[in-house]
Amino acid sequence: MSRRGRIGEKKTKYDPIFKNQLINRLAYHIMKNGKKSLAFKILYRVFLNIKKKTEKNPLYVLRQAIQKITPDITVKIIRIGGFNKRIPLEVGYTQGQMLAIRWLLDASNKRTGKTMALRLSDELIDAAKNIGYAIRNKEDIYEMVEENRVYIRLRNAK
Repeated sequence: MSRRGRIGEKKTKYDPIFKNQLINRLAYHIMKNGKKSLAFKILYRVFLNIKKKTEKNPLYVLRQAIQKITPDITVKIIRIGGFNKRIPLEVGYTQGQMLAIRWLLDASNKRTGKTMALRLSDELIDAAKNIGYAIRNKEDIYEMVEENRVYIRLRNAK
């Protein structure tokens, strides 16, 4: 029996202005070297740029983009009998959101010649319109899933 006390659930934090968890997660992924205030400044500049370009609520555009990028299924590489096989696995909601945020930031980093706020706002607008690098990444994953559909039966084998 454990001598330590019970561990309570972690409370997720919200961002200071919009009071939204998704924005807080995005800020934590943008953050480098522990500079959280700089990450929030970049995010709020992104929201101003989205407001100017689309004249829509930036939070709505962010949610729409994340929803379109979030994968339902992904592949996991498992070594069976000397061969590496890609096995399709379902992805949970929070893990899918984390993948979407990671792909979104990778796609915005691939864009060149602008500040991070402009690149990220352009990528969010493109993702909300169902185009862009992050959407292409999701489509590539889905193509891999279709190619390796025969290995679904190996899902529980490790």
